[in-house]
Amino acid sequence: MAGGAELARVTAVLQVSGLGVELGGTRVFGEVTFAVGSGEVLGVLGPNGGGKTTLLRAALGLIGVRSGEARLGGRPVKTLSASARSALAAYLPQDRRVAWNLPAWRLAALGLPHIAPVRAKRRALDALAEVGMSGLAERGVLDMSGGERARVLLARLICADSALVMADEPAAGLDPDAQFRVMDVLRGRAERGAAVVVTLHDLTLAARSCDRVAVLASGRLVALGPPAQVLTQQVLGDAFGVDGELTPTRFGPVVAARSGFSDRPDPAVG
Repeated sequence: MAGGAELARVTAVLQVSGLGVELGGTRVFGEVTFAVGSGEVLGVLGPNGGGKTTLLRAALGLIGVRSGEARLGGRPVKTLSASARSALAAYLPQDRRVAWNLPAWRLAALGLPHIAPVRAKRRALDALAEVGMSGLAERGVLDMSGGERARVLLARLICADSALVMADEPAAGLDPDAQFRVMDVLRGRAERGAAVVVTLHDLTLAARSCDRVAVLASGRLVALGPPAQVLTQQVLGDAFGVDGELTPTRFGPVVAARSGFSDRPDPAVG
C-alpha cells in the first residue's frame, strides 16, 4: 500500500499522543506518539518486556496511563463507555486460553454479541472459512491443537468487522504457512478499510506484512516508518541486540541477523 503514513494522518482511526505508562511504580514507556489510518497495517515490534502489550492495552483504555492520551475515532478513549469502545475496536489478546469446549463457530460468534443468532452464526462461519477453519466449525476448541485454536480466535476477532483491529502476537507459535495466512487475513481487514495494529516478534514477517513498523525499546519509541527505513543495522543493534540487516530476496525481504554479543568468528565458507 502506498502512502500509509500520509493516510494515517488524514484518516486516523487511532491516535496516540505522548502516551506514558507506569506499572507498579515502574516506568514502562513514555512519550509514545503515532497514528494509524484506515487501510493501514502497523506492526509494533520490540524485545521481550519492551511494553508492546502494555501499549495496545493502554491505547484501548484497558489500563490507566500516566501521561498523554489515546483517541479512537477522534474521541478520547477515556471518555468512551465499554460498549462504545467495543463497537469501534476489536482486540485479540496474547493469551489463548479458553475455558469452555465450545464448537469453533460458537466461539467465533462471541465476537458478535449484539446481532441476531442466525446472522451471527453465518458471519462466524464466513470468518472461519477466511482463516481456513471451515472444516472444523463444529469441533470443540479444547479438542484442537494450539495453532487451530489460535485461528478460531482470529476468526472471532475479524467477525466484528471493526474500524480498528488490534492483535497481540497472533502469529506466535504457528507454523510458517499459518503465520503467512494470519497476516494475509489481517491485511484483508486493512484492504476492507480497517486500521490494523499487530505486535510481532518475527521481524521478517513484519517486514513483509506491515506498511509501517513502530519499534518500542528502552522505554521509548525508537523508530517509526516503513520497514525498509526502520529495520536498519543500527536499530536492530540498539533495540534488539543483534547484528543484522534487512536483505531483499526473490521471496521478499528477510532480516538476516546474529547475536550482537557473539565473539565467534564467521563460519568458514564451503
